[in-house]
Order: sequence, then C-alpha cells, then structure tokens
Amino acid sequence: MATLRKRGERWHVQVRRRGRPSLTRSFLLRSDALAWGRERELEADRQDLPTAHKGLKGITVADVVVRYRDEVVPRKRGADRETLMLNAFLRHPLAKATLSDVSVGMVSDYCTARLKRVKAGTVNRELDMLRHAFEVARRSWDVPLIQNVFGAVTRPKAGAPRERRLQLGERERLHAACLQCRNPLIRYLVELAVETGMRRGEILRADWSDVCFERHTMHIPVTKNGHSRTIPLSGATIALLRELHEREGSTSQRILPITESMAKMAWKRLVKRAGLVNLRLHDLRHEAISRFFERGLSVPEVALISGHRDPRMLFRYTHPRAEDIAIKIQTVN
Repeated sequence: MATLRKRGERWHVQVRRRGRPSLTRSFLLRSDALAWGRERELEADRQDLPTAHKGLKGITVADVVVRYRDEVVPRKRGADRETLMLNAFLRHPLAKATLSDVSVGMVSDYCTARLKRVKAGTVNRELDMLRHAFEVARRSWDVPLIQNVFGAVTRPKAGAPRERRLQLGERERLHAACLQCRNPLIRYLVELAVETGMRRGEILRADWSDVCFERHTMHIPVTKNGHSRTIPLSGATIALLRELHEREGSTSQRILPITESMAKMAWKRLVKRAGLVNLRLHDLRHEAISRFFERGLSVPEVALISGHRDPRMLFRYTHPRAEDIAIKIQTVN
C-alpha cells in the first residue's frame, strides 16, 4: 500500500516496492494523492516502474555467476562441464556488466555473437545455466533483481534433432575397427551402447554389483534425469557381459574401468579408422531405441529401458526406416 501523510497544507504520498526506487509526490487534495498512489502501485505490479536500483550498481553479472559456480554447481552431476562453460562465460565482456545496467538487448547480442561460433543448442544450454543462476540469486540470495534477463531473452531456435542411424554394413565396419583398438574395452563400450541404449556415462559408471545374471537385468542407480531404473538384458548382452566379467571382473569393481575422456578420444579414433562420417557415440542410443521398437516392444517397455519419462522425448530417439516400413506394408493382406 502507498504511504500517505499530511505535511502542512499538502498530502505527501510514497510508493515503495522491494528492488525498486521509491516514488514520492505531494498533492493539495487527498483524493489526488490516493489516486496517484494507486496508479503507481498498479504500474509496479505490471513491472512498469524504473529499473534502476542503487543496490544493483555494485554487483556485476560475474559476481552472481561466480557464486553460483562455487556454491550451486558442485552439487550437480554435470558439475565439471558446467564449471567449464561458466568459466568461459566469465571471460566475456557481458560478465563485467553491473546488474543495474545489464539488459535483454545485451544478452541478445551475446547470443548472436555465440551463434557465430557454436550451435543453437549450446547457446540454449548456456542460457539455461545463467537463467538458473539469476533465479537462485533472486530467490535465495536476496539480490533485488527486477527481471531475469537471461530468461526473458528470445532463445535461438535449435536445429532439427539428429536422426543418424547405422547404415548397412556400418556396424560390421565399427566392429572391425574395434578389434584394432589398443584398448580392448572399447569394443565392449560400443556393443553395450548398441544393445542396451544406455548413455555413455551410465555405461562407464556401471558396477558389477548392478548386474544380475540370473534375472538378466542391470540396475542403473544414477541417470541423467535423476530417476534410477532397472533394464532387461538381451541374451547377446548377457553373453557379452559374461565374457567381459571373465576378463575384468576379478580385478575391477567397474564393468568398464575407463574414464570419460579416454572413451571420447578412443571413439574419435575409432570412427576415423572405420571410415564413418557424422557418427557420434550417442547416436548408438538412437540406434538401440529404434531397434527396440522394430522388435515389437511397446512404448512403456521401451521407456522402461531408455529411461524417458516423456513419450515425446522418446519419439525423438526413434527413427524407423522407410524401407523397413515398406516391407511391412507389402506383407499386409
């Protein structure tokens, strides 16, 4: 509510909102003072008051980002990657801007410049982190921000989702290239990705204690979306794991005792050796999920294996081949 006081012959009205400069005016008539106060309160509710605030002038964007990096990010599973991305952002001139000066236009210019170097998906991931950092600052750190500029900016349109699958003969080429790897564990990484649809991180974090050979299942306690799951294993996967267990099981708790960086570098060399173009390790997850549907599994069954909780996201990973559907159509009476 507006504060109304009578001083001498005039009515003095003041409107204050947290995070905004106070507005003050004097009127001869009390009715005019009340009307003006109500109008200013309505403008405040609509976020039409001036945005300058003396408390924001001494705080920079970098101050918020650094505190977020040091206090919030370490609790996340993707802490290493987010820390690298935030450190890179801190070198940009936008990080030096004070919170009283930073605007949606400045963030938009930042996005435009970034799009010349990286893809839209990368920019959107950066915006998600920075938006969350500012939300934490607003809600938990009492930083009097009027607007989250990283949430208000128009996000660049991401490209079409990948639809890369293994073409005829490519799995055989990939297998042959695996046999030439100096590290024999890379073959098991590739085969497990194709057979189970697990993410790279899920495979590398898996322990032998997670595997139940009797029930043909594997428990995945730590996942990208935070929901653990237990997946069924095919006969080929069980045979592969038994072979690997005889090789490594007695010496390692992990199914594949290799690091993520090692897996990334090995994959790059493997694809080059196999002569494959535009193939990522994550594409093998697309391949596996598409094969599950081709084998006749239902949407709930595939979702249980893949861990997708939204069918729309699951379908983004499903890429049926037109030629395979054509064969099915031909056999329908």
